[in-house]
Amino acid sequence: MPADLVRKLLARVLTTGLAVLAVLVVALTGATGWGLAIAVAALAAAGWERRRVRPSADGVADSVLIAAGILVGYARRLDAGFDPALAAAGLVLLSLVLLAGPLRDAGALEIRAANLPVRSWTPLVAARLGDALLVLLALVAVAAGLVLPAWVALAAALLVGAACGAVALDLARRRLRPNTGGGPVGRALRRHQPEFVLYFSAPPGSEYQVTMWLPYLERIGRPFLVLLREPEFLPTIAAATRAPVVFCPTLKALDEALVPSLRAAFYVNHGAKNSHCIRFSQLTHVQLHHGDSDKAPSANPVSAIFDRIFVAGQAAIDRYARAGVEISAEKFVVVGRPQVEAIEVRREPTPGRTQPTVLYTPTWTGHHADANYCSLPVAETVIRRLLDRGATVILRAHPYTAQNPASARHLARLTELLAADRARTGRAHLWGAAAGRDLTLTECVNRADALISDVSGVISDWLYSGKPYAVTDMGTDGEHFVARFPLAGSGYVLRRDMSNVDDVLAGLLDTDPKAAARWATRTRYLGDFPTEAYAEAFLDAARRELDPGWTPPGPGRADTVARAGAPLHPTA
Repeated sequence: MPADLVRKLLARVLTTGLAVLAVLVVALTGATGWGLAIAVAALAAAGWERRRVRPSADGVADSVLIAAGILVGYARRLDAGFDPALAAAGLVLLSLVLLAGPLRDAGALEIRAANLPVRSWTPLVAARLGDALLVLLALVAVAAGLVLPAWVALAAALLVGAACGAVALDLARRRLRPNTGGGPVGRALRRHQPEFVLYFSAPPGSEYQVTMWLPYLERIGRPFLVLLREPEFLPTIAAATRAPVVFCPTLKALDEALVPSLRAAFYVNHGAKNSHCIRFSQLTHVQLHHGDSDKAPSANPVSAIFDRIFVAGQAAIDRYARAGVEISAEKFVVVGRPQVEAIEVRREPTPGRTQPTVLYTPTWTGHHADANYCSLPVAETVIRRLLDRGATVILRAHPYTAQNPASARHLARLTELLAADRARTGRAHLWGAAAGRDLTLTECVNRADALISDVSGVISDWLYSGKPYAVTDMGTDGEHFVARFPLAGSGYVLRRDMSNVDDVLAGLLDTDPKAAARWATRTRYLGDFPTEAYAEAFLDAARRELDPGWTPPGPGRADTVARAGAPLHPTA
């Protein structure tokens, strides 16, 4: 059973079990104090479940049980017969338990924004009502334990009830009296006059797909907005840009955010919700991708729905053809891979370094078996060989690695090896946050002398540096591996059984016989644009989509953007 499912089941059993136990202890025994303490523990378990395990957990039944137990315990503590204040507090509490969930769900359907001069308090308050209810119940339990007058509990309940009432009234006003000119977010966007939108929908942990593009979208020099379909990305992405960031939970919200000034929509993946924006036919829809690799998803037939497909080089166009995906040649625009512009290029090979630094970038297991290129199950052998050679290792795992418990265990084992070696030898190995968050991929590439990677977009980025790389063959292709993944042809192929690990490391770190071949591959995969103005190819292409009559100012820039897969200069 997956570890995540086990955690969810344990959280549910703990919360419900403590809630039931609290009611039983209060109602059937004289240990009222213990019952109230167990009720507070149940509230803590409920808070942990909603915050850490299952944010969408429906805790109405548990909250009713806990509230009932607390109220009964309160009445026993007061021991003064019928108390109107306590009865009123109970009525308000139970009403809040029933209303907090629906109000929270209704608030979640409201458009939200950051980096815009608007303040929409209703969704924020609605999202916190569940937490406020748990805190309120805990305070009432404490008041019962201290035998405080019942009006204290009533006052606290009325305070939270006032917040619920304000949320309910504002939501009702929005529903019953819609503003034909759009809400505050829509009006602010109309004033902002964005010319393009970056549209994003993805699973948790995918924000890197957006953040890698934000600096280049800002360099286009035109006003734009980022439109999100999942709320958890809002704070992270808003902190990474000055552009407005808008969360649209519904199609109605999407209609409000896509204001008339927009001319183009950019996408960074093939998320299912992309279709919600594609339907706006007045926009030019441009697929950017979030990496260039020979993985099967990089030739997704869904790409055909876009008006333009920006690709790094001719190899990406060939990849679609090789996969049997027929897309009109006019849709492709070769723009290079602007994210590599800060990578230091090493034009002269430097084999035979005594203490090399090696970057290892295992990918994740993928959504499907045919996209599983992850080498973590067999990586211990190559890491041990690198340590035996005196190498310093930078271990940078894919952000999705922890989604697979087996991959997480393999990764933990590798970090143990590196930690033990660092303690023994003092070599500055990097892993975890030090390699994945504190350093960018570009910084990792610039620190390393060689790369060992699975089939992934990291290899294409690394290729810009001109330094040697090895690719793991985790499938059953054997001699056909290079045919399926041509980028491996300029690298050293490491077999799944690690039978050639020593030969691969000798070529990678000692002799490097494929140095010349890498430069031809580099042109085919990353285009042939001047190094000093490499990112300008993308910027110019993007500006052309916003204004077809636009031309770059003056010579000396990568101002010819290839259509139909032809790069600026003939490929080598």
